Amino acid sequence: MIKLGTIGTNWITQQFVEAVKLSKVYDLTSIYSRHEQTAKAFADKNDAKEYFTDLDAFFDNGNFDTVYIASPNSLHFDQAKMAILHGKNVIVEKPAFSNQKQMAQIQELLDDHPDVLYFEGARNIHTANFHAIESKLAQMQTLQGAEFTYSKYSSRYDNVLAGEEPNVFSLKYAGGALQDLGVYTVYDAVALFGMPQEVAYFPQLVRTGVDGKGTAILSYPEYTVTLNFSKVSNSYMTSEIYGLKDLISIDDAGELRKITYIDENQHQQVIGSTVDQNPMLPEAVDFARVINDPTNEQNRKDYAYWRQLSMYVNKLLYNLRQDAHLYFVGEQD
Repeated sequence: MIKLGTIGTNWITQQFVEAVKLSKVYDLTSIYSRHEQTAKAFADKNDAKEYFTDLDAFFDNGNFDTVYIASPNSLHFDQAKMAILHGKNVIVEKPAFSNQKQMAQIQELLDDHPDVLYFEGARNIHTANFHAIESKLAQMQTLQGAEFTYSKYSSRYDNVLAGEEPNVFSLKYAGGALQDLGVYTVYDAVALFGMPQEVAYFPQLVRTGVDGKGTAILSYPEYTVTLNFSKVSNSYMTSEIYGLKDLISIDDAGELRKITYIDENQHQQVIGSTVDQNPMLPEAVDFARVINDPTNEQNRKDYAYWRQLSMYVNKLLYNLRQDAHLYFVGEQD
């Protein structure tokens, strides 16, 4: 069993904890939160054996070998660094790190600690429906680009409208739409089409200075891919990948609940409709497969691919922000 520690006690951590319980290959042992009441409540709710309010004590004394990090974005780098230096495998929520400098330092640390494994929690690319897209895409003779949309109104935006600055809408904590829902669309694009030659980002800023919504244009040699995402409005538009006369229709670029192939005669074939009991279960199972057998040839290939993909996504996110002159606190220094 993989002994799991967690940093963060929000809803996404709870969802991941429930996913690992369904996988039956993890044992939740250790909880970290800055506040004792929150840490104890989360530990009690999920039957964790211990909790900590001091991060050094968590890493020095916690009985776990793998840590799941779901703190505010700006804290990911320091916490992942601590984990690697303590010999802990790292599962860090997307976006893993805020810029390329941080990513480069983490990669150097991983090279210096070859027994430590690193994963970025990009749940969409691990699903059966995403693999169905990959398989059908490989069969399409002509490709003419795509449009991916993932927009969901955030309840935290109500706080912004009320004059507050929650973490997900704060430059101090590396927040904003691109760093949240936008990451899913970026993963879709990079995993399916590779890195673009040029990028442009057109953000709509909110009062706190972050992008509440935005449109990104990714330019490839023969086509473009458009990404639309928002935390300040809802959208129910489908996402599409264009062939010549055919296309792949995706109900939602983040959730990927239903994938339909529409041929040149407008005949529709559902090629992906798997809805997991927990949307984070496929990634939890994939990560466990590699952690439990890292020398297996297929596991080594998958791990190398996910690690490289994480670096590409980090670079693309950073390039998009650079194009829009969107900087987090401290970056321009």
